[in-house]
Amino acid sequence: MSHPLLTDAQTRMKKTVDHTLHEFSTIHTGKASPSMVEGIMVEAYGGTQQLKACAAITTPDARMIQVQPWDKGLLRAIEKALQQANIGVNPVVDGNLIRLPFPDLSKERRLEFVKTAHRLAEEGRVHVRNVRRDVLEQVKKAKLPEDETKRLEKEIQAATDKAIKDIETHLGHKEKELTSH
Repeated sequence: MSHPLLTDAQTRMKKTVDHTLHEFSTIHTGKASPSMVEGIMVEAYGGTQQLKACAAITTPDARMIQVQPWDKGLLRAIEKALQQANIGVNPVVDGNLIRLPFPDLSKERRLEFVKTAHRLAEEGRVHVRNVRRDVLEQVKKAKLPEDETKRLEKEIQAATDKAIKDIETHLGHKEKELTSH
């Protein structure tokens, strides 16, 4: 049976890995992806909502994101939100939809994104280690029998190693995606 402290550590580490992967998905690789814009906030109906809640977002090809508002009246608000999001692409209104054409990335830009991916991975690793530290402190405070404490410490270290390895693996994929044309 798994100890609640170990379960807590594993859950928090998994959340960190998932968050890091989500951050990776927002790095522009020159390949258009709906995840690059779906979280952009749009002023609509007297409030704000995510773009994915008020439009269909598709990628007809690797260099294009197409945004089709559910409500044609939101076309200008969505265009404005996309311009302000500063994603390096100018929205082009075409009838009832907006196209976002992505240019090829320069080598310099790709290397900048690789650096960003490394920074995000390091933030993820630091967070995983912080979770390990917090949970190990809780294990000490729990004053468990020595053999159980040692077993828990070992399992928490194994969870830490796995989470960091997951981040490294995904960083490798992201780097490859960014540097291969």
